[in-house]
Amino acid sequence: MTILDVARAAGVSKSTVSRVLDERLPRSTNATAERVREVAAELGYVRDPLASGLRRSGTSTVGVIVPRLTDTVMAMLYEAITEAAAGRDLFTVVATTEDLPEVQDKAVQSLRRRRVDGLILTTARVGEPVDVGKTPYALALRTDGSSPAAIGDDRLGAQLATRHLIDLGHRRIGLVGGPAHASSARGRAAGYREALESGGLGFDPALVAGDAFSIEAGEVAGRQLLDRSDPPSAVFAVNDNTAIGVLAAAHALGLEVPRDVSIVGYNDIPVVSRLPVPLTTVRVPFRQIAADALRLLLDDGSGTGETLVSAPTLIPRGSTAAPRQPGSDGPRP
Repeated sequence: MTILDVARAAGVSKSTVSRVLDERLPRSTNATAERVREVAAELGYVRDPLASGLRRSGTSTVGVIVPRLTDTVMAMLYEAITEAAAGRDLFTVVATTEDLPEVQDKAVQSLRRRRVDGLILTTARVGEPVDVGKTPYALALRTDGSSPAAIGDDRLGAQLATRHLIDLGHRRIGLVGGPAHASSARGRAAGYREALESGGLGFDPALVAGDAFSIEAGEVAGRQLLDRSDPPSAVFAVNDNTAIGVLAAAHALGLEVPRDVSIVGYNDIPVVSRLPVPLTTVRVPFRQIAADALRLLLDDGSGTGETLVSAPTLIPRGSTAAPRQPGSDGPRP
């Protein structure tokens, strides 16, 4: 069933049917429009966004490039982008890269060959401008420092997490960091250091470990920090995966959370509120970031590399408490 069939049955032109049935245009309520919609329903006509996209030399499709979908953060963001895209009558398709530049290049070329209307990338590296040819694009969660990007305020989030620990009375606070090429990891490390300095605490590089976003990396870093003669009384991990790894390290070392060590994560993925010890974390507004990335991709024609920043929120839970006093069996009141 085509638009021409609807036009013939309704006794109107193809252009009239196209205007009436185009969901992107304001809904008309005159008699002709109502007649067109009735005929379309009777005939079982369904608008084909791909066909209309072809007339615009596009496919009404947005490509999304992520490091991996086994990372809950990336899965959550992709779902949020898909939801935002559906509101604009667009379809999304995802490609994974394992966070490797050479794989990203192949993913970009593959999606371009499929004539996507634009790309949203979460794989940006600091100081390495994204190369996607002439395809419109925007970045999400990370920035390369020059491209249009929608991100969370990573410095602020890390400051909130670290200040929370300082306010509880902790004075030796460890950091489990992430990869140096990720602006999110860099921003959170910077916010941690700024919070220490504003709280009158010195920065100790010996209390910093970790260089990846995985649970395994978090466990390795957690052991490095906690299995020492002068361990920190609290640890801020730059994402929830690494925080879960630190929890595993603490358990393996016979430490109780939060009696022996307090732990804060970042992102607020669903599982962390259901852990045996619910994780204190920083909640990232994924839906807002997804909507901002799509807006930059579709609506921002300035090409100025605008960055839209969304504020995170601290979510205190059971994994943080005041530090235990020497000789005490419990945390400080």
